[in-house]
Amino acid sequence: MSEISELKPTALWKIFEDMCQVPRPSKNEDRIQAFAVNFGEKLGLETFKDEIKNVIIKKPATKGMENLKTVVLQAHLDMVPQKNSSSQHDFNKDSIKAYIDGDWVTAKDTTLGADNGIGAAAALAVLQATDISHGPLEVLLTTDEETGMTGANEIKSGYLDADILINLDSEDEGELYIGCAGGIDTNGIFNYNKVEVPSNQSAYKIIVTGLKGGHSGLDINYGRGNANKILVKLLKDSAEKFGLRLAVIEGGDLRNAIPREATAIIVVPEANKEEFKKFATEYEIEAKDEFKNADSGLLINIGTTKTPAFLIEEEIQNKVFEAVDKFPNGPIAMDKKIPGVVETSTNMAVVKSNDKFVEICSLQRSASDDDKMKLSDSILKMLSDLGAKAEQTGYYPGWKPNVDSPILTTMKKVYEDNFGKTPAVKVIHAGLECGILGSVYTNWDMISFGPTIRSPHSPDEKVNIETVKKFWDYLLLTLINIPRK
Repeated sequence: MSEISELKPTALWKIFEDMCQVPRPSKNEDRIQAFAVNFGEKLGLETFKDEIKNVIIKKPATKGMENLKTVVLQAHLDMVPQKNSSSQHDFNKDSIKAYIDGDWVTAKDTTLGADNGIGAAAALAVLQATDISHGPLEVLLTTDEETGMTGANEIKSGYLDADILINLDSEDEGELYIGCAGGIDTNGIFNYNKVEVPSNQSAYKIIVTGLKGGHSGLDINYGRGNANKILVKLLKDSAEKFGLRLAVIEGGDLRNAIPREATAIIVVPEANKEEFKKFATEYEIEAKDEFKNADSGLLINIGTTKTPAFLIEEEIQNKVFEAVDKFPNGPIAMDKKIPGVVETSTNMAVVKSNDKFVEICSLQRSASDDDKMKLSDSILKMLSDLGAKAEQTGYYPGWKPNVDSPILTTMKKVYEDNFGKTPAVKVIHAGLECGILGSVYTNWDMISFGPTIRSPHSPDEKVNIETVKKFWDYLLLTLINIPRK
């Protein structure tokens, strides 16, 4: 038995460890869905997948609890596949190498998948348990939350009978979430013609690395470096000063992760190469000073490489540079009622080229749907004005807070009675599925909570062991205090 399986609560950690053995990146979830279906069927419970491959499992109430309101425990099965550049991990094949590091569980060189594997494991552990009391239960394990909230967006009415939704996808113990930001993706494609590499050029590979990255909602207010912005500022200035030309650019992987690394293959005229290298060295010093507090690990590596087969035509290259340089990034507005909470933000997430076009992807979030759309519209116009084929996709609504929520009242009292303090009640600057699910199941009273997870969506992801135990205890205490129908 591994160390993780010996942690308390044993059932939850054992299920989570089993899930770590099953590859489950977004868009490649067949195996983890099969795992969940098999789990429910082995327990003899009503288990099925809906048309979009959400897994639904239902468990009858324990004896004497039949008159409690029905609760649906909800989590998502997919995880964000992020790894360090030195890692050879294949998220479509390899298991997650989770291990204990002091008070935390983390993973070797990759995301851990505690977001939202711990929540899913907790829901499954409740289904498996024979020694806890609860009313009628339903478990909803959604698909493709991280790259589009597909499962939530496509859910149909009629499959679930619950009165209350408890979402298990929050990441700070002692906090109850009753609202969240909505989001929209704003993307652009710059088509280009390939051109020959001029003679007398020196080729270089530039790598921006060492940044923390993180969740583009929860971590957006920490002032961390954006690898795409840092790289393109160097490229743009060098193009103007030294005639730099771009062959390849690749930065960021996911629209909901702050980009940690970015790479470019470029050429400069041999006559300018020494000045270019000196300028790049000075630029690194300035960038490291700018991010010395928020991202002290920043590095910009420049090494010679073989001459590329072709270049991106100069006009399009410069438009891409201008687009990324102009792109708003980070917090745009803070909440006027809740101090320290971001209301509106944008993440300049991905810049990638192939032999036909350069693609730019971003994600805007806001608690205000109007502000979210205004921000997205302004980015759409900027991209279109520069000649990109621009579009808005992946819209999802926010979740409007209800301070008079009965489940909020119940869970506040349970926490106060059992843990000796009042939990914080918050609105999260991230996309929870509650808003989408609640637009279909309009009768649901909804809340979200979870254990403490740090650096989700990055290889530094970790979950605090002590808070997982407290999260579990809180969940069980909540289930026995659900009001009657």
